[in-house]
Amino acid sequence: MLGIANAFDAPARQAFVLELVDRSAMTNAIALNSSMFNGATVIGPAVAGITYALVGAAWCFTINGLSFIAVIIALLLMHLKPMVLAPRTEGALTQLKAGLRYTTSHPVLRVLILVPGVSSLIGLGYVTLLPAWSVDVLGGDAATNGLLQAARGIGALLAALMIASLGNFNRRGALLTLGTFVFPVFLLIFTVSRYIPLTVFTLIVIGWGMMVMFNMANALAQSTLSDEYRGRTMSLYTLMYWGGMPVGALWVGALADRIGAPLTVGITAVLSLIFAFLFWIFMPRLRKLA
Repeated sequence: MLGIANAFDAPARQAFVLELVDRSAMTNAIALNSSMFNGATVIGPAVAGITYALVGAAWCFTINGLSFIAVIIALLLMHLKPMVLAPRTEGALTQLKAGLRYTTSHPVLRVLILVPGVSSLIGLGYVTLLPAWSVDVLGGDAATNGLLQAARGIGALLAALMIASLGNFNRRGALLTLGTFVFPVFLLIFTVSRYIPLTVFTLIVIGWGMMVMFNMANALAQSTLSDEYRGRTMSLYTLMYWGGMPVGALWVGALADRIGAPLTVGITAVLSLIFAFLFWIFMPRLRKLA
């Protein structure tokens, strides 16, 4: 049921950005939103852990649910410019097909949606294995897992703040390309590291590369597509990004059960690096996008 709710929420939220800020500030807005999200990724588990220890798991879910009251109040307090909607002359299925045709026929948009899709399906599987990695590979405990999770969040937060501070940066394609290489290279280093400080450092850089990839792909897609297809295209973007993660977690977990976590993460890193080179070779326009 939560997945169904997110299926309505996430695409609308992505398409909603342009109604909140000018097009020129869109990259900053997306980055600031990501910095809040990743800040919560760092702080949230610590708060949840304390809450769990003091009053139990049920209150963690209760407080999480109650926190949405603040979100609802913020939405009610928004004063937006009225939008004149075009009259709808086609059915929902026809419009959906038109949106798919538009997105798949646009070479740049195709790649900008593939980048987070491939990364979610292949590259982010290591996140699923972090708890087991902390104990079985590094010989640590639950505190080690918390440290690794926080390191990943800190890297993503640093990337989001960096992007937000760049202002009207006109080399977004180059930054996206850098992220597609930084992420798998440091994931390979993470695979062979058995020294906790080095592992923490690699996860910070991995989190940085991941956030640069996803932020730049989002911002470039938003600035490239036509407003007429914004909602439908961002729905597809969201499907590739959020839909790829659980599928990736499933196959990575199953493979790790057979061949071990280190070899599995190494395979995901190599595959991610191959895709980065494919994007570099066959889509040179990507790194030239402003």
